[in-house]
Amino acid sequence: MPPSSPAARAPRGTPDERRAAFRAGARDYLPVLPAIVAWGVVTGVALVQSGLTLAQALGFSATAFAASAQLATLPLIVAGAPLTVIVLTALMMNLRFVIYSAALKSSLQHVPFGRRMLYGYLTGDMGVVLYLKRVQQDSAWAPRDAYFYGMAVVNWSVWHAASFAGIFAAAWIPRDWGLEFAGTVALLALLVPLCTQLPGAVATVVSAAVGYATLHWPARLGLVVALVAGVASALLVDRVRDARRAEPRA
Repeated sequence: MPPSSPAARAPRGTPDERRAAFRAGARDYLPVLPAIVAWGVVTGVALVQSGLTLAQALGFSATAFAASAQLATLPLIVAGAPLTVIVLTALMMNLRFVIYSAALKSSLQHVPFGRRMLYGYLTGDMGVVLYLKRVQQDSAWAPRDAYFYGMAVVNWSVWHAASFAGIFAAAWIPRDWGLEFAGTVALLALLVPLCTQLPGAVATVVSAAVGYATLHWPARLGLVVALVAGVASALLVDRVRDARRAEPRA
C-alpha cells in the first residue's frame, strides 16, 4: 500500500481512545454470548460423544477455532478419512471468511501486518456483522480496530470456556437436551434485528433459498454455498446502495 494513501495515514487513536473502544466492543458483544455459549457446549459435547479421548477433544478445540469446521470434520476424523479430505472439508466450511476478509479490508488495512494476522485468527461470524454495522456509522473512527479486537477477545474466550465445559461435562449431558435448538433460537434473536436493514434482509433471503436448494449436497457443501451467497449478496446490495448515494442529484 502506498504510504500516501488515506488508509496508510489513518491514525489508530490515542491509548485512552483505544481502551474505550476495546471496552465498547466487548460490551456490544454481550448480547451474542448466549448463542456462543450454547454452540460451544454443543461442540464440546459432540467431540467427546463422537469417540475422541479427553486429550484429543481438548487439543482439537484449542487448535481449531471454528465450530462449523470442527463439526463437519469430526465424523471424518472418527472414520479415519484421509487427511486431504479432512483438510478440504474444513476449508470448504470456512470459505465464508474470504468474504469476511474482503468486507473488513477497507477499514482494517491500516493495521500492522502482525496485528491483522491476529485479527484474522480471531474473526467470528457475529463479530464481523456487529463491527461492520458500527463502522457504517463512522468509517473514519480511529480506534475501530480496538473495537473489533474487544469483540474478538470476548468471543474467543467465551467460546473456549463453553467448549471446554462441554468436553468435561459430556458424560453428564444427555443428547436429548436440545442444546442445538437453544443455540439456534439464540442466533435467531440476533438475526431478526439485522433483517430490518436491506443488506441483512437480502442476505437472509438469499442464504435461506440457496440453503434449501442445496440441502442434499454431500459433505454439507450446500451450507458453505448458502453462507457465501448470503454474505456476497449483502455486500453487493450495500455497494449498489452506496454508489447510488454517491451519484450527483439533478
